[in-house]
Amino acid sequence: MVLPISLWASRRQIVGLAIVLFLVSVVHSEDVAQQPVSFVNDVVPVLTKASCNTGGCHAKAGGGQNGFQLSLLGFEVAEDYEAIVREGRGRRLFPPIPEESLLLRKASGETPHGGGVRLSKDSEGYEIIRRWISEGAPFHTANTPQLETFEVSPNRGVVGMGAQQQLQALATFSDGSQRDVTEFALFESNSEAMAEVSSDGLVKFQQIPGRVAIMLRYQDKSAVFTAAIPLGAPIGELPKPNNFVDELVFGNLQEIGIPPSPVSDDATFLRRVTLDMTGRLPTVKETESFLSSSAPDKRDQVIERLLRSPGYADFFANKWTSLLKNRRDDASDITSNFAFHAWIRDSLLDNVPYDQLVRELLAATGTVVANPPVAWYKRVKESKEQLEDVAQLFLGVRLQCAQCHHHPFERWSQDDYYSLAAFFSQVGRKPTEIRGEDMIFHKRGIAAATNMKTGEKLRPAALGDSVGDIPPEQDPRLLLADWISKPNNPFFAKAVVNRYWKHFFKRGLIEPEDDIRDTNPPSNPELLAALEEHFVASGFDLKELVRVITQSKAYQLSSVPNEFNLIDEQNYSRYYPRRLQAEVLLDAVNDLTASPTDFPNLPLGTRAVALPDNSYNKASPFLRVFGRPDNSSVCECERVQSSSLAQSLHLINSSEIKSKLGAAKGRAANLAGQDTPVEAKISEIYRIAFSREPTAEELQIAIEYVKQIPTDAEGKPIDANQAARQNYQDLIWALMNSKEFLFNH
Repeated sequence: MVLPISLWASRRQIVGLAIVLFLVSVVHSEDVAQQPVSFVNDVVPVLTKASCNTGGCHAKAGGGQNGFQLSLLGFEVAEDYEAIVREGRGRRLFPPIPEESLLLRKASGETPHGGGVRLSKDSEGYEIIRRWISEGAPFHTANTPQLETFEVSPNRGVVGMGAQQQLQALATFSDGSQRDVTEFALFESNSEAMAEVSSDGLVKFQQIPGRVAIMLRYQDKSAVFTAAIPLGAPIGELPKPNNFVDELVFGNLQEIGIPPSPVSDDATFLRRVTLDMTGRLPTVKETESFLSSSAPDKRDQVIERLLRSPGYADFFANKWTSLLKNRRDDASDITSNFAFHAWIRDSLLDNVPYDQLVRELLAATGTVVANPPVAWYKRVKESKEQLEDVAQLFLGVRLQCAQCHHHPFERWSQDDYYSLAAFFSQVGRKPTEIRGEDMIFHKRGIAAATNMKTGEKLRPAALGDSVGDIPPEQDPRLLLADWISKPNNPFFAKAVVNRYWKHFFKRGLIEPEDDIRDTNPPSNPELLAALEEHFVASGFDLKELVRVITQSKAYQLSSVPNEFNLIDEQNYSRYYPRRLQAEVLLDAVNDLTASPTDFPNLPLGTRAVALPDNSYNKASPFLRVFGRPDNSSVCECERVQSSSLAQSLHLINSSEIKSKLGAAKGRAANLAGQDTPVEAKISEIYRIAFSREPTAEELQIAIEYVKQIPTDAEGKPIDANQAARQNYQDLIWALMNSKEFLFNH
């Protein structure tokens, strides 16, 4: 389509019309042998490569820049054509003299431009746009082919540290032609620390071994190059595998030449697995029994005991209720919050299959008293929020971007977004006799959601998969649950095994754990696929998933690095230490000081990991300071795991910690009053804090300190019992502030 000359006409244009017509004819004669420039296949990629249509430039929400609005990364080409060619009274283009077009003058810096020079006059991108304008700025030509596939060559490789690799981006079109589009493809590394990539596709690998991926994007398609960067260190003898997890972890380490640390000792394993599975420290009795056992399968026995324990259900209920937004905003929420928490906890304790648990949640109807999963619909009321939370939490897909525009890193469009929202379009609610509680029901009718941009009514579809026609009397959420739990669903099992892997290993096989997409590949694809297959074959058994992870030697490796694997952060050549989360740390402090925290309206002795909702954050300064989430997001990133000065000061000098150390019935007071050897008392403290005995040096230092008799303000020795009590308080306080106590290692 060629627009009439009147759209661009101005006095200046009219004056030079004769010259202009001559110049146009010359340009046309020179380019006649060339293929016509395509707006979709040529012009938009140039603008995307020049960053003209990014969120920080002309694709900025709310009007772009200076009245010039483009779609994000060129996903809406028809809208971009309108903005460039027709909006602003057609002033952005000047076909008679293309070089005088405002689009090119600003992009090349000839006219002042807030974005600076984006296209130099001698660049190929500049020439493509110039030719397009000279050809009449058509949107389509009769022979314009469509992009069908996009790939990168090579798509994988094994490269040395410090090496370089040039990537080639290849686009195949509907007419069978293939084009090298490297110059106009976008490149992005998933780890700048491991590999940097230039704008023209040259990858420079750093001195960090492992696996790295480079994402390429052209038009609405993407491709990924993955590379293994071997360290090449001598591997030696690997631990004997316990299961397929070990075979795939150690196989990967062998391929990239990173030797693993040895298997951890019994004390370290017991403390680690108890914290990871139940969120608490092992008791002295558990420690003594385990360390004294000579059973060859004693580690497996511990895992089975912990899986059967109420602590397992408490700890993982704490995880899931937070992600499912079990939040108390006012006093009327208490009924639904307690009921929802109890339902999650009991389901985990009974090992209800994961797909069944999700089905009960998604398709919940009735009242919270009769059917506690209904409480989720109290917190998540809008269909948009419902679809976003379900996609991110249960499928590992972040769809929020697709509400307004095509997802910038994935294939999801606005139609995909609203088609998923349609599953929740018939959720009805009406008040019940319980204040603040609604009854949830299915409203008879045709399920549909309206694309807010196009106005089109869309029927339910699951991320591109059809679920067929849904009659008015059928609840569409049931079909969504059916689709989610299909064994071949590409997201459901993958999302939860990756989430649980991160829980036990600190880092997901895909990171972030809820951002599963083709352009964010796993660090060990074979392992993720094997875990997914095992989980589906087990009948979506969460306890079996925990079992197979914790029984592996990979999980049981020492956190102490060897001379080669210190820099490894993604291949699990050692256990990666991590800070205890807020609830776990508070319970650990309570256990060490033998002074439990008293939570309002709950029995004394209730553990922090068993709290039903976020309301107790207000009552506990400790939980607030150490980052317990407010249960307002389905992202685990809401939980603060980083250290801060406030945390250090709280442990060192807060009134809360002082009162626990000095409690009349606390551990320090109890030890001071016992008529037992000092060595036994110190051993007890170490077994509680670290699940181990003190070393000879630690024991000697502790004995010397505990036996000291401090003096009062006048320099007189204080009472011996008071001195012992004060010294045990100091010892406990010192261990509480050690990294060994604050971290799971």
